[in-house]
Amino acid sequence: MPTRVHEFAWPDRVVVGTIGLPGARTFYLQVRAGSQIVSIALEKQQSALLAEKIDEILDQLITLEGNPFSVPTSTPIELVDNDQLEAVQEQFRAGAMSLGWDPTTAQVVLEAQPITDLDADDNDESLDEDGANEPEMLLVRMPVGTARAFAKRTREIVGAGRPTCPLCGYPIDADGHICTLPEV
Repeated sequence: MPTRVHEFAWPDRVVVGTIGLPGARTFYLQVRAGSQIVSIALEKQQSALLAEKIDEILDQLITLEGNPFSVPTSTPIELVDNDQLEAVQEQFRAGAMSLGWDPTTAQVVLEAQPITDLDADDNDESLDEDGANEPEMLLVRMPVGTARAFAKRTREIVGAGRPTCPLCGYPIDADGHICTLPEV
């Protein structure tokens, strides 16, 4: 069965954002080109790792002699995006993700596959009438400036969660926190 690919070659917007309060937030990777919007759910750790790896790719490219791809060292001010997520309709929850570099277009390439249901019956390949069981993936190509802005915003979103307890290192909930100190 063919995979439905949600492909964005030059997206108008690509961001990570959240819905919910710290401690109960759901992270989303949202991509828009024109009127096409796709939102996929991510784990907080996936979001953080995605930002880290994008920055690593861009930082490595800067070290190439003459910076041939004009990779910015910081986020271009015109690409800063602090707006909320647009209407979220979750397409799928991300499982495996991969990052790459396309030197022909000077873009960071992100692929996201949905989490597979290991409990599903492997012999049942029927589709719902609306194609709900159709395999799908997200493919996003980001120019270097957009990728740098994406990484910066994602780090800020991830860091905007619950504060960390200075004694035990665990997150402090809004309704209080009791920590157990290690015995000396």
